[in-house]
Amino acid sequence: MDAAHAFAHDVTRVKDLAGFSDLLAELCGRLGCRWFALSHHVDFLAAPARGVRIHNYPEEWALWFDQHRLGLSDPIHRASRRGLAGFFWHDYARFTQRRASDEIILTEARRHGIGPGLTVPAHLPGEAHGSVSFAWTPDGNPDPQSLWFARMIGGLAFEAARRLVHPEIAATGPRLTERQRECLIWTACGKSAWETATIMGLRYDTVKEHLRNARARYDVTGCTPLTIRALFAGDICFGDLAGL
Repeated sequence: MDAAHAFAHDVTRVKDLAGFSDLLAELCGRLGCRWFALSHHVDFLAAPARGVRIHNYPEEWALWFDQHRLGLSDPIHRASRRGLAGFFWHDYARFTQRRASDEIILTEARRHGIGPGLTVPAHLPGEAHGSVSFAWTPDGNPDPQSLWFARMIGGLAFEAARRLVHPEIAATGPRLTERQRECLIWTACGKSAWETATIMGLRYDTVKEHLRNARARYDVTGCTPLTIRALFAGDICFGDLAGL
């Protein structure tokens, strides 16, 4: 707990990625592991600017990983999409169905000196899935308590990395006004503009204007793409559409 508090304090003072990598390396020392990787789950060869990735894995492994387009299909990445609590890698099949290629990937990792590990998922609306991972050498033996420690600092680490790489996100807020949001929710639930106007006590033209401005804020045409973008960005949630 003291180490997690210390990291929470230190990470707010980091000014660049080099300093941040040093902090992650210090965490490896506390965990008794060798490797760290903080990454969005994207194809970095196809879209290198789409996500954040900071790691100290061997460059040969990172190259093999990217060449095989494993950002989305890696077994650990797949498993991390099914929860938030974090898991040891040997438990990944509890969260995702095994594939024939999984053992090839894990064997190749071991060949590059990467053995057992753990991963803490990092999911934020509007962004690709991500995770924070720590790994041992093939002969390493993770302490069962290491997962609890990683859970305490995983979210802090990912948020700090995002802000270092993309400082503009600190100024990003909701794109929709409350009225635009309400109009979109009723429309996405199948109500017409006339019905939405009646429910909300607004004029028909006012509802149309709110929806038009909402589409403009997301630069989309049509209710379906607007709904998808607003869900993905977190301006609305599935609970809004389900009446929860």
